[in-house]
Amino acid sequence: MFGGRTRCLFLAKNCLCSHRSPIRCHLQLRNFRVAVIGASGGIGQPLSLLMMKDHRIKDLRLHDVQGVKGVAADLSHVSAPASVRGMQGPEEIEKAVECCDVVVITAGLARKPGMTREQLFEVNGNIVMATVTAIAKRSPEAMVVIVTNPVNAIVPMAAEVLRQHKVYDPKRLFGVTTLDCVRAERFIGDYLKISPTKVKIPVIGGHAGTTILPIMSQCQPPLNASKECLESMIKRIQNGGEEIIKAKEGKGSATLSMAFAAHRFVDVLLKGLKGEKTPLECAYVESNVTEACFFATPLSFNKNGIAKNHGLPCLDKSEKEALKSAVKQLQQSIELGINHVKSKK
Repeated sequence: MFGGRTRCLFLAKNCLCSHRSPIRCHLQLRNFRVAVIGASGGIGQPLSLLMMKDHRIKDLRLHDVQGVKGVAADLSHVSAPASVRGMQGPEEIEKAVECCDVVVITAGLARKPGMTREQLFEVNGNIVMATVTAIAKRSPEAMVVIVTNPVNAIVPMAAEVLRQHKVYDPKRLFGVTTLDCVRAERFIGDYLKISPTKVKIPVIGGHAGTTILPIMSQCQPPLNASKECLESMIKRIQNGGEEIIKAKEGKGSATLSMAFAAHRFVDVLLKGLKGEKTPLECAYVESNVTEACFFATPLSFNKNGIAKNHGLPCLDKSEKEALKSAVKQLQQSIELGINHVKSKK
């Protein structure tokens, strides 16, 4: 009967969930509908629990291919204001995302020891494509937050899917790179023997290996360390995922820290949607600040998604060289993601 924006407006005015006001009206008074796709997984479960605590979320929808009904039942016993529903299988994916304000995609396989990110993309690319197609049909104005790896290729792929459905808005599509920022803050805080919450450092580029660029020269408080120490710390930030896989003896990857990071990003996004001033947060988005058309830089947010891309921070000589290498790698990943969609035509 209805589709896309028209259906969302109809539901906003007529559904029993009267907290929903028309799109872009009185955002500061609104609470939000949020969907977590992949909610029964290692990231999805702790992320969903963190979401339950957020007073701005009125309707939390959980989706996965299996096991999600139990997760939803478990969370429904938590004394928090959000309603929670579990939806399962491909037949309920459109229902899960319909008229949502934010959709967080964590669905997919975790990287296993020895698996390249290209191999991971072959599996996870199709999973995310199905979800983004459902969003294009049922929730075209949603903020789409992608956690599923490999982010460097998955986000451009998602953009191409939305573009083919003629609903793509680059201000509303994000690849979560916050975990790289979280790791940098933690490792630097430990080194300086201060709380990680007191560390501010931009981590730009992508979300894999040497595409992750912690800009140590702009760290606050200043990081006065030897060249060898800085290089070691950068390498640890870039390879943090491998560290977790090894510690879990190949039986898992970064899940709890990723859930923490994803929740931090969504928290800032919701602040923007509420019309509040937001702190800067880095994310992997469509960009013209480098020759890579997707790139993570510090962003601020508003009711439309990205309010401002703050561009590249000042870089020292070594950081400029690292940037050149990262851009070349990102261009390859971006091409991989876009070509994957075009090959499905």
